[in-house]
Order: sequence, then structure tokens, then C-alpha cells
Amino acid sequence: MLKGLAITPPVVGRIAIGRIVEKAGKRLPEKDDQFTLTTQVQQRGEWMLHPLNEQLRKATSGKLRAIPVRVLFNDPDLNLRADYSLFDRDTGRPVCVGDGQTCKRTTDKGIEALTCASPDGCAFGRQGGCKPYARLNVLIGDEDEMGSFVFRTTSFNSIRTLAARLHYFAAVSGNLLACLPLELKLRGKSTTQSYRSAIYYVDLSVRAGSTLEEALTQARELDARRKAAGFDQAALDAAARLGFANGAFEDSAEEQAAVAEEFYPPSEPQKDPQKSDGNPPPTESGATTRPTLREKLDRQAVLLGGAAA
Repeated sequence: MLKGLAITPPVVGRIAIGRIVEKAGKRLPEKDDQFTLTTQVQQRGEWMLHPLNEQLRKATSGKLRAIPVRVLFNDPDLNLRADYSLFDRDTGRPVCVGDGQTCKRTTDKGIEALTCASPDGCAFGRQGGCKPYARLNVLIGDEDEMGSFVFRTTSFNSIRTLAARLHYFAAVSGNLLACLPLELKLRGKSTTQSYRSAIYYVDLSVRAGSTLEEALTQARELDARRKAAGFDQAALDAAARLGFANGAFEDSAEEQAAVAEEFYPPSEPQKDPQKSDGNPPPTESGATTRPTLREKLDRQAVLLGGAAA
């Protein structure tokens, strides 16, 4: 095994809830309210759709907001790897990756191990745009039982929800997480930061039409069949753990540029609040929301009141 090269789960496709669009000569991320499955091949700057994308859409009415999945590992932290990450927006390379206690930072002396105070408590992180970044690997379909789809996100809501669900399902199943029939779901919520407009995050649940008790029964049956066939889940988890630890940074050099483009776009220059164009700031999901009618009327009332004074 080559030292310094992270060995990650084989990926056959991507799960996205948005895409990159060109605006004013810049390629910027644009969020969506449904899932899209793509291959790992780009054509004319856009990811090509995976054949499963159309199959899943035909099986549902309306938008694709639920995907039946399984996970590869019984250890929740192997399926979802989350850390605080800062990428160089010009080169796409990771500059600093930490877990809130320690971090690996690229410096003139190479990669150094330093303390990590999280983005809120780190001047270096705040200046460079450090934020939570996670990757979730899941299995879709039965064609390739080791080939996964990867979902990448910097949404705090998605990361927190997925981490909680994975740990809870692992606990209630008696460490049979990899055998549970699960479903990725897209949920919406409104917050003060989103100006009460809907933002979307990814959740994990048992599959529609099934109860938790039924899912647990299926997991025990699948675990028994796998053991009878000689499937060693514990050895698979151990191999994955060693593979992730083999490199300083998980994403390969080929993936880093795409990750930086989608999740760490060039920051816009700060605007004077007195010269605002009236558009609210981006939400935590990266999307810009428009003001509501009430907010427009309130703003107009303030302006008219100032003019009358």
C-alpha cells in the first residue's frame, strides 16, 4: 500500500442536490430541491447523468427526493467522514483539515499537525473560509456490492442529521448498520438565516413502507446469509479504517478541484450595508433567497418614513 495515499471506497457515481452554473463569467454552485445521480465523467463542464438517475425517477411521482440505499460499513464514522476543511480556492488543494481538536495543515515546511479550535475559534480558519465538509458513501442497487455513490456536503444540517441517524441505527440494530435497508431523504426547513424560506438537507431513514422493526428483521436475516457465505464485515471495516488513515487528506488531487469549485467558490467582495442591492445574504446551504412581500413592504415603509422626515 502506497504511504500517503488515502484508500477510499470505490466510487461509481455521485449524489448531488445542485449543480455548477455559469453566471457573469463565473462558475458558481446552484442548489436544487431534489437529488441527481451522476457518473464521474464531465461533458462540457457538466456531470453526465448516471443510468440509475432515470430509473429512480421513473419509479417515483414528482421530484426525486428519496433514494433506497445501504451503507458499506457497520462503523458509522467510516460511512460518513466529516471534518473542518479549508481549501485553497485558486488551486483547489486542501490547506487545513481538522476535527475540532487537532488538524493537519499545509505549510512551507510540509504538512504539520496543529491544534484545531474549529472555525469559530480559529483566526486562520475564519479568514480562509474553513467550514464543515463531509462525504457519505452509500450503495444503490445490486449491480456492484462494493461500488458506492458518494454524497458530499458542507451543510451543517445534513452533517449533523446523517451522523445522528447513522449512530442511532448502528446502536438499535446491534451493530448491523451495513445490513439495514435505508433511504436517503431530502427534507426542507426554514430558519431565520434563510429568511424563513425553505432550505434543504439530507436525512437517512428506513425505507418507505417499512417500519423500524421490519428493517431490523431484514438486517438480521441478511447478516445471517452473509455469515453463511463467508462475508467478514468486521474485516471489511478494519480494512477501510486502515485505508482512510493511510493518507493525510481523503480527496485525491483529481477530486480536489471539483470539490473546491462546488463547495468553496471564490468569495464575493464585502458590500457596504448602506449600499446593499436589496438581496439577502446566502443561506447555509449556499443558495440566495429573495425577500418576502412583507419584507419588501417593511423596507419600503422605512424608506418612505425616512423621506418624510
